[in-house]
Amino acid sequence: MMYRAFAIIGCAFALAACSSSSDWASLDAFKSGASLDTVSLESEPPGAEAKASNGQTCRTPCALALPVDANSSVTFTLNGYQPETERLEAITATGEPPRLRPNPVVVELTPAGPSTAKKPAKPATKKPATRPKPAAAPSTAPMTASPVQSPSSPWPSSPPPLRQ
Repeated sequence: MMYRAFAIIGCAFALAACSSSSDWASLDAFKSGASLDTVSLESEPPGAEAKASNGQTCRTPCALALPVDANSSVTFTLNGYQPETERLEAITATGEPPRLRPNPVVVELTPAGPSTAKKPAKPATKKPATRPKPAAAPSTAPMTASPVQSPSSPWPSSPPPLRQ
């Protein structure tokens, strides 16, 4: 009778274990999370928005914790200045944790030039109507092409003789 009680209790535990989540079976608890490196970001002038390739943003001077598993980039933008993008390279060395380079990232923003936006076009002025010129009579002589010569050309400016 005692053995039956132990068997029933053992089956109950086994059944309860099967119905719970299987996180213990995948061994995810033993895996380390993504490695992060804190990167300092500075700009001249300060106050630029720094946006990392993974979507994180901050205003300079600031720091972001970025994943080290792949190369990434940071784009700096500020009104009145051209945007600048700096690439970060993942560095792994034996015996050291992975890190990103360069760190700190220092960028000097270039002032934007004059706006290249198109100005509104001036309305076209109407030209007075002119009479059409009469059509020229067709020529019976064959036409030959002559090269266009610039005024400073060293070659003679007379057209080549026509052959018949």
